Amino acid sequence: MAVKIRLKRMGAHKKPFYRVVVADARSPRDGKFIEEIGYYNPLVEPVEIKINGEAAKKWISNGAQPTETVKSLFKKSGIIE
Repeated sequence: MAVKIRLKRMGAHKKPFYRVVVADARSPRDGKFIEEIGYYNPLVEPVEIKINGEAAKKWISNGAQPTETVKSLFKKSGIIE
């Protein structure tokens, strides 16, 4: 089973809010997920990023692949280099 760390879109029309989730790669973007490890709010100033670093590192060590966007959020948060 391929596991991805990706964003799940929440919020109203034109007011996006994202949750960082660990999900099976075959499940839809806003569908079933395994675990929620944080959130990302691009609309506030400054941008709000809150991610559970321990859970993220655990999933990466277990083979989960972060998407490009999530990888950049991890770098901004200092979870990965």
